[in-house]
Amino acid sequence: MQINANRDTQVIISGAGPVGLLTALILAQNQISCLVLEAHSTLTHDLRAGTFHPPTLEMLDRVGVTQAMLDIGIRVPKWQSCDLDFGLVAEWDLGLLAQDTTYPFRLHLEQHRLTPLLLERLSPYPHVEVLFDHALTSFVQNEEGVTVEAQSPNGAQKFNCQWLVGADGGRSQVRKSADIEFSGYTWPERYSVISTTYDFAELNYRENAYISDPEQWVAVFKMPDVTESGLWRMTLPVSTEVTDDTALAGPYAQHAIHRVTGAAAEVVYPIVHQSIYNVHQRVAAHLRKGRVLLAGDAAHVNNPLGGFGLNSGIHDAFNLADKLSEVLHGQADDSLMDLYHRQRHTVNVEYVQELSVKNKKNLEEKDPELRSQRRRELQEICADPDRARAYLLNSSMINSIKRAEAIQ
Repeated sequence: MQINANRDTQVIISGAGPVGLLTALILAQNQISCLVLEAHSTLTHDLRAGTFHPPTLEMLDRVGVTQAMLDIGIRVPKWQSCDLDFGLVAEWDLGLLAQDTTYPFRLHLEQHRLTPLLLERLSPYPHVEVLFDHALTSFVQNEEGVTVEAQSPNGAQKFNCQWLVGADGGRSQVRKSADIEFSGYTWPERYSVISTTYDFAELNYRENAYISDPEQWVAVFKMPDVTESGLWRMTLPVSTEVTDDTALAGPYAQHAIHRVTGAAAEVVYPIVHQSIYNVHQRVAAHLRKGRVLLAGDAAHVNNPLGGFGLNSGIHDAFNLADKLSEVLHGQADDSLMDLYHRQRHTVNVEYVQELSVKNKKNLEEKDPELRSQRRRELQEICADPDRARAYLLNSSMINSIKRAEAIQ
């Protein structure tokens, strides 16, 4: 799809991932014209993110995609905290949140199944266009607007807009071009994702279980697949001593599964997919710089333990698009976008970063006494409905939404 290089639009969004497409859809429903520029030729097939928390499902219901997600996803009403040697530590019942949310469960659905739903719902809006094979390379801004340059199959093209949204991932070109600091750090170990058709339910694991271990913790997730038994994904750390080639070789994956199942070494499990990636904890210093806004991974990245990254990006999209719609309709001045920064930056630091790091440290704790103390703590919390509900209000991100709304 091509458009006139001189055509103006109110908002340009860099990135056609879930955050970029969702931002476009909310703006479209608010009668705001926008253009989405995507560097790749098609929607990307990312296999990492795939957990949707209750408040995220409530938000997505606003734009009409939640029911379609429920139709193809896996509902997870209970999830587990486990220890590889000890066994089940705590089983968390999200039904305790029935008074707090319409959706008292997690939903497992990979983000590459969400993006086509969002793209489909954008198609009826004539004031929105999505261009693939258009990579934003630079921009200039002034008090009136932003001029964006993108590289396309037909060469460099320029587009004009009033606001630019960077939803172009952790390596965001928008963030780099805006010279916004991305402070934080990269974990020394990498993470591996292994997918297998072996059914971990045979070992009494729920559809989501976090298994602590001082040598190599494991998180398991059941994802929808063509078969009723689904596809199970394992996320685990890969030490710095192990090369990528070794981690991606069949024996490594087999050993990782054997550590969980305890099966004999000669048992071979079917491996559907393997990948390895670096993990970061970073937050952009500013989510707004003039007429440039950041959302999703372009604004913040974190380890996946707790399923906060994609959900937090979706929360960004709703907060940003709602406020930007008010500004563009003349219902508020552009200082409202400073409030977007304050709300989303604060909760990312206080909740997403803090909780994801805490989750990782708890899973990998090596001190036997501290591991035992943590198990007792989780068991006591889980056994008390009031304390368990308070725990779940944090882990489900309901409290992070309330915290953001309280910031002015």
